[in-house]
Amino acid sequence: MTDPTALGRRFRGESVGRALDLVGEKWTLLILREAFFGVKRYGQFVRNLSIPRPTLSARLKTLVEAGLLERVPYAEDREEYRLTPAGLELFPAIVILMKWGDAHVPDPDGPPIVLEHNACGRTVDAFLACRCCGEEITAHDVTAREG
Repeated sequence: MTDPTALGRRFRGESVGRALDLVGEKWTLLILREAFFGVKRYGQFVRNLSIPRPTLSARLKTLVEAGLLERVPYAEDREEYRLTPAGLELFPAIVILMKWGDAHVPDPDGPPIVLEHNACGRTVDAFLACRCCGEEITAHDVTAREG
């Protein structure tokens, strides 16, 4: 039987839960996706996502306060939203979600977006790999331990 105190230690301050508290809501992830693909202005987010304006305003405020987006002036009395370094680090998560969605909840017409690698011109086939040895990592290749 699992020791309940060990289980409690395992989930105390759990990183996935903390991250999802910030970015786990549908509109937040879609806003970040749009930002990765070059959308910067409020009106572009509204148009591309068909998102209610109050929802967009609230999500953008949260992302700015969390340090994932920054507001940058681009004209008199106008601002745009740009990804910060912390926001850019979420790119692999968005790509992996796209890949998973294309495989497991596919659009009948095929993937709506494909990513092309600028360096080689080929379609990106993203996967998680170890920085040290370069091997692909799956759930079967790792062991979780206390940090």
